[in-house]
Amino acid sequence: MKTLRDVKIGETSKVIKIHGEGKVKRRIMDMGITKGTEIYVRKVAPLGDPIEITVRGYELSLRKDDADILEME
Repeated sequence: MKTLRDVKIGETSKVIKIHGEGKVKRRIMDMGITKGTEIYVRKVAPLGDPIEITVRGYELSLRKDDADILEME
């Protein structure tokens, strides 16, 4: 399974499934990340946390834990 954490800087990938539950999944979906959404990885911090992405035309930063629940193409 490929997660958002595995997507390289400068690549775009599509969300296949969100594996979280409850509040975590709802928070991710409220940010506009849903099944079928394309995500562009802009930057990754030196220690890998956070990951800066572009989703639906806006920039967003996600923690590694949140990136791990996003299954990507």
